[in-house]
Amino acid sequence: MNDMTEEPLGRARLFRDRVEAGQVLAQCLIGYRGKDVLVLGIPRGGVPIAAEVSRVLDADLDIIVARKLGSPLSPELAMGAVTANGGRFLNDDVIRDLQVSDEYLQQAIAREMVEARGREERFRGGRPPPPVQDRIVIIVDDGLATGATMRAAVRSVRLGRPALVVVAVPVGSQQACAALRTEADELVCPYQPEPFRAIGFFYADFASTEDSEVQRILGEAYERQTARQPAG
Repeated sequence: MNDMTEEPLGRARLFRDRVEAGQVLAQCLIGYRGKDVLVLGIPRGGVPIAAEVSRVLDADLDIIVARKLGSPLSPELAMGAVTANGGRFLNDDVIRDLQVSDEYLQQAIAREMVEARGREERFRGGRPPPPVQDRIVIIVDDGLATGATMRAAVRSVRLGRPALVVVAVPVGSQQACAALRTEADELVCPYQPEPFRAIGFFYADFASTEDSEVQRILGEAYERQTARQPAG
């Protein structure tokens, strides 16, 4: 596997916004330009970054929704994450420490899978998901804190039998990056500051990405992808 060298945190804000972060990340992935690449953004914040990556690489763009599994103690305390097609990551330590029952866990998984399917369908506007098999798939988010949703996303993509799975984020914690190295074929993360703060700390503008923005980005990408397909 090939991953970026760890770099120190040079300033309080590494990126102006997600667009700039995407431009920086795209240059780290330029070697994939011209290959059969599918870029998948994790909504919502990962999609503007993925859009920049796909534009620079001239690659197809789509999404993969990974939903956190909230614990009985607090919805913000994640037991893991799950995707629409059942790809999942479970934090066994949290589940054991909180003594989460199997019934509660299975209900949470089923509920979030349904939500993930609904969000993917809504974001795509009824368009079918693109093929994954034998392609290079680059999964993009705006950062890695715990890495739970990204690990679920990687496992989900694996089910489609891609040729290669690359995890690409502008910034991430060293701990999460180490965990993703065991999941992906390649990790690209140019900034791995220590200590790691919340992802938003590294962006001057970390405003929420709205559903309508995700839909717009995907719609425009789909039009470009359709236009460059050969007639017939």
